[in-house]
Amino acid sequence: MNYSETVLVSEQQVREDLAALYRLVAHFRMTDLIDTHISARVPGPENHFLINRYGVLFEEMTPADLVRVDAAGAIVEDGDPDYLRVNAAGFIIHSAIHNARHDLACVIHTHTADGIAVSAQKSGLLPISQHALRFYNRLGYHDYEGIALSEAERLRLVADLGEHDAMILRNHGLLAGGRSIAEAFMNIFFLERACQAQIKAQAGGQALTIPSEEVCERTAMQFRRPDSPRINLLAWQSALRLLK
Repeated sequence: MNYSETVLVSEQQVREDLAALYRLVAHFRMTDLIDTHISARVPGPENHFLINRYGVLFEEMTPADLVRVDAAGAIVEDGDPDYLRVNAAGFIIHSAIHNARHDLACVIHTHTADGIAVSAQKSGLLPISQHALRFYNRLGYHDYEGIALSEAERLRLVADLGEHDAMILRNHGLLAGGRSIAEAFMNIFFLERACQAQIKAQAGGQALTIPSEEVCERTAMQFRRPDSPRINLLAWQSALRLLK
């Protein structure tokens, strides 16, 4: 379901799906206590999005723990501002992407050990696994500038992401988006698994096999078949059953 292209989906449905996504990210051990964040665009013309209330663990996230903010980061729902506090760095990163990429309905940012490890390597993500080939020539890189608190960094974040749906934040972590919550989930899942595989392969101490450029590009295109959105939705629906 594409939240960015239809207003038929209610805000409550987006809240429920986004809260479930937070819990799935926790299930797959991609959390960093109360840090990192996931956001989703609210249907409608207001250019609002939902992001987590700061201080809530991902595994306990509920629809009510998601805070609606506008493009300037101002909270646009009733409640105690102290209670509805959001992470400032989260706002900088997510608002930059959402304001520039209206095609992305959901943006996920993580600080996993393997994601950080790959982000610290000059070579970045290597095309050594099928998971990594999903992002072959389709992955942005953003140099580390410190904790993302400067609004001046927003333009560079957007420029480095470009037309890609995923990016490695060097010395920091991973970022993935999607035209639906399901697609964003699949992108971060594959990117995280690709980083896990890379670190384990490098730990083996043996020379790595890299497929030909032709095979790499063909595999990347295979992940973008006409039925890919349907596959993403099937995977999302199966993942939701893990929460029951």
